[in-house]
Amino acid sequence: MSTTTLNAAQGQHTQSMFEAVLARLDAAAKIMNLSEEVSTVLKNPAKQVKVSLPVMMDNGSLKIFNGYRTIHSTHLGPSKGGIRYAMDVNADEVMALAAWMSFKCAVVNLPYGGAKGGIKLDPRAHSVGELERISRAYAVAMKDVFGVNKDIPAPDMGTSGREMAWILDEFNKITATDSPGVITGKPVAVGGSLGREAATGRGVMINTLCALKKIGLKPENVTAVVQGFGNVGSHAARLLAEKGVKIVGIGDHSASYYNEKGIDVAAAIDFASKHNRNLKGFTGATEIKNEELLISKCDVLVPAALQNVITLENAPKIQAKLIVEGANGPTMPEADTILNEKKIICVPDILANSGGVTVSYFEWVQNKASYYWSEEEVNQKHDIKMEEAFENVWANSTEYKVSMRLGAYITALKKLEQGVRLKGHY
Repeated sequence: MSTTTLNAAQGQHTQSMFEAVLARLDAAAKIMNLSEEVSTVLKNPAKQVKVSLPVMMDNGSLKIFNGYRTIHSTHLGPSKGGIRYAMDVNADEVMALAAWMSFKCAVVNLPYGGAKGGIKLDPRAHSVGELERISRAYAVAMKDVFGVNKDIPAPDMGTSGREMAWILDEFNKITATDSPGVITGKPVAVGGSLGREAATGRGVMINTLCALKKIGLKPENVTAVVQGFGNVGSHAARLLAEKGVKIVGIGDHSASYYNEKGIDVAAAIDFASKHNRNLKGFTGATEIKNEELLISKCDVLVPAALQNVITLENAPKIQAKLIVEGANGPTMPEADTILNEKKIICVPDILANSGGVTVSYFEWVQNKASYYWSEEEVNQKHDIKMEEAFENVWANSTEYKVSMRLGAYITALKKLEQGVRLKGHY
């Protein structure tokens, strides 16, 4: 299992994200009798790149930023994965997220391997001009890594279509090409796909509906709490509400709110859009402590913010019947045991939040064909993909008598095993 260390100074448990990935890989591999050779290959990223980005600040000073890109696997196709801007970006986190992308793409049956990238910075602490210069510097540093048939980045935490447009423009300039498919999650005006912005949240919604159907609950009789109100959480809450689910709790880093009678999600989204994307000050519900949100009374819990928020400490207090992971790695491995004992069904991140990469794949296909689909067509294709992936994971979970998380890893490893074996070894 994964290694947990005690930070004596702070009295807190900290854990390597990549160790958490390996723990789940080992558990699934043992159950399905995955060969040691294939397991070893998948435990070691294919490529890790770290760069230093010297960028001029608005005040004339020069600042160095650390940038990362990890290619975990290309056994099923070119690598795919987002770029995040955050202060906690580091080599271990990027390595873990790249591995998760490999599993995620395999679960949804996309012709992609996994990758991830990031820059260590606080995007809220920089001007638009500084962010553009940092983004373009990253594109230059990664010019030999990225490629329309090599490695295809996309937005992640702290980035959006704006940053993708800058990176695309810089990449095309320095390579003297016009390759819109080298990056996805772009604005529609420069080759992005309709439906991409809401895709991850839409995937959460579809997976929630599939799971509710399995356990015999109708959406109109269900309450939900959504932790995280950025791109994923806000769209997930909106789409669930449109399907009849009563959203009783929402929260972000600034504040959390609960209302057993239901929250007007559209009003909350409008409020956040007018207040620097923060919920603090929202009046449509009672403010509660952030740590209370995850353990609030509800049928469905959607953690859609940060990793490692469901822990040994709060897992016993969770009241939801169903957890649908909108974020990457929100549940610590040790907490999984508690959730399983409580018979809480958890739709894992590599399935639940795979809607984003699914529509990124559609965007890439449209870019390569120079032919673009309607939003209705994108959503229809997305929903079919999500439903098929859910059924495959549920089937493996049932067959092997394991949790949905291990069922998802088994689904992914079966696909990856074929890629590793068929392409052979040196």
